[in-house]
Amino acid sequence: MATLNKLFVTLSILSLFACSTNAQLFPNFYGRTCPSLQTIVRREMTKAINNEARIGASILRLFFHDCFVNGCDGSILLDDTSTFTGEKNAGPNKNSARGFEVIDAIKTSVEAACSATVSCADILALATRDGIALLGGPSWIVPLGRRDARTASQSAANTQIPSPASDLSTLTKMFQNKGLTLRDLTVLSGAHTIGQAECQFFRNRIYNETNIDTNFATLRKANCPLSGGDTNLAPLDSVSPVTFDNNYYRDLVANKGLLNSDQALFNGVGSPVSLVRAYSINGFAFRRDFAFAMVKMSRISPLTGTNGEIRKNCRLVN
Repeated sequence: MATLNKLFVTLSILSLFACSTNAQLFPNFYGRTCPSLQTIVRREMTKAINNEARIGASILRLFFHDCFVNGCDGSILLDDTSTFTGEKNAGPNKNSARGFEVIDAIKTSVEAACSATVSCADILALATRDGIALLGGPSWIVPLGRRDARTASQSAANTQIPSPASDLSTLTKMFQNKGLTLRDLTVLSGAHTIGQAECQFFRNRIYNETNIDTNFATLRKANCPLSGGDTNLAPLDSVSPVTFDNNYYRDLVANKGLLNSDQALFNGVGSPVSLVRAYSINGFAFRRDFAFAMVKMSRISPLTGTNGEIRKNCRLVN
């Protein structure tokens, strides 16, 4: 059955490629120029996950934050310099975005095999897929051919990345601005089945909100005081935060969503509520739809052709 499920997801994603209008990205983009690319990325991500399982969630978050700011162009990877302001110190990223060293390590290995050939944006897309798969999640065929941005936008990062405090209407609008539907929002939020969040991002929820399980709130208060401890961590998935499964949705049904932006999917009535219920019961449907949505998100405004560049160092423009 597992093999059949994987086959179904693969065939479904192939059909997504067939109907895509963005023909400049395709799975075998580096087939001749860097045939060992995917093997290298998988090897390095396996090392990273074995060292720290949480890093899979961190890389996924980097990819999400990258794609939501001027498209999936690797701009989030750029360091600030005396003459350049990147996105790393924007509010949603400062002191919380992590995993840059893993992307650096992958880039170094890829450069050794195929110099000046593979973009950092594509490396991030592949690393994200592999991190999820290594934590038990779905795999998918990654469309490739992105080029790297020479610019970044701290202001866009501050305004276009959803906040953990966002309500459903705000989340829906922000996703729609990127060409993503309410269904995409609901399934991509399932990324929070892995990873952790800092106390400062869920303090208001556990102390002031009412649509929360009281025992769950009490448990989280133990590591998140009313003042101080802003960077103390708690798992986004209360049961299996290093396994990619559908327990995130079971948490929402039980009013155990850690962030306001999580529980917002299961307030009131409407399609998010029914979809959350469906995913809480059917893990295969979640995995299938998540793979679809990740491919869709990965196609947000990529730089292709002669636009952008292939960075030699993911942290710096050439």
